Amino acid sequence: MLGGVDVIAAEDTRTTKRLLGRYGLSTRLISYHDHNASTVRPRIIQRLKKGETVALVSDAGMPLISDPGFKLVAAVKEQGIPVHSVPGPSAVIAALSVAGLATDRFLFLGFLPTKAAERRRVLAEAGKVKATLVIFESAKRLPQSLSQMAELMVGREAAICRELTKKFEEVRRGTLEELAAHYGDAGSPKGEIVIVIEPGDGAARALSADELDDRIREALQDLSPSRAAARVALETGISKREVYARVIVLAEQA
Repeated sequence: MLGGVDVIAAEDTRTTKRLLGRYGLSTRLISYHDHNASTVRPRIIQRLKKGETVALVSDAGMPLISDPGFKLVAAVKEQGIPVHSVPGPSAVIAALSVAGLATDRFLFLGFLPTKAAERRRVLAEAGKVKATLVIFESAKRLPQSLSQMAELMVGREAAICRELTKKFEEVRRGTLEELAAHYGDAGSPKGEIVIVIEPGDGAARALSADELDDRIREALQDLSPSRAAARVALETGISKREVYARVIVLAEQA
């Protein structure tokens, strides 16, 4: 297929060039990624309008899954130009297939926010969903993220799937608390990471008074009392009025 198109759009042309070399292909390559997409995308559209065929490939895994190609496909669709998929490996499906957790309903969260407070908010909301969670995470942030997950989703079984389909593939299973303790001691692993977490019962875990106060103090470091109350209420499911009353008490003590 790649040998029969007019041009290949690749996130990293060096990586794709090595792939083409293995099969003796010399198809022209162009670079398409987040940083040049706004400039290159109209050029690709023009090629397609002229009747050329363009293949979009990713560096690893299935294109458009946490990949910059979705805006291109949307733009092509708006022009009425047909898009065809040639399915490839997907870390999401690969992780689900080996994790040993429910696969009948799952929620893919992609990469979590880098800021701890925003990451906590996303996890708190996702933890209420009655579905297996699939998350991409950088190896560097894995210990910290697992610690937050263990706090918000107590007792849930999970699997850390590392370097899937590669030489050093590893799947480590356990509760979130066990996995957080392991990587807290061992430190960040190497490679690409997918986290799979079993479904919850849809209910948010009740916080102790001390935990609520800690959450409020963390929010007050970056936000006004009103916004801190709104954030903590959203994360915990506790009414904003109740949280705000506690925010005022802690703000006066600070």
